[in-house]
Amino acid sequence: MAHAHPTVLLVDDHADSRDALSHLLRDAGYAVAEASNGRVALDTLHAGLRPCIIVSDLIMPEMSGFEFRQEQLRDAALAHIPFVVYSAITDAPRSAAHLKPTAALRKPVEAAELVECVRTHCLK
Repeated sequence: MAHAHPTVLLVDDHADSRDALSHLLRDAGYAVAEASNGRVALDTLHAGLRPCIIVSDLIMPEMSGFEFRQEQLRDAALAHIPFVVYSAITDAPRSAAHLKPTAALRKPVEAAELVECVRTHCLK
């Protein structure tokens, strides 16, 4: 699905990681909405944001990426939004398989790999 102004929702409790990835994605031509945990991300989506993709860490306080994705999948208005896991968990692809992620990237994520993954789902 093409978006006129493609927005990525970036969910990570570490401000330094969010800042670095936001900068990378903005440099690649994307708008970036940031959330510090799954609860904030869910509230942002319920407020009307419809990103072309969600890139989320898994281990976060208040609401983890696991819990966030389960809530996202339960909501018919949000379930279609592609979800990319990026985590330092060694077996993230296997640990997150039940979440049906579009992709699972390992932290620290390679810049080119992240941009290509986003570009695949956020055609400009």
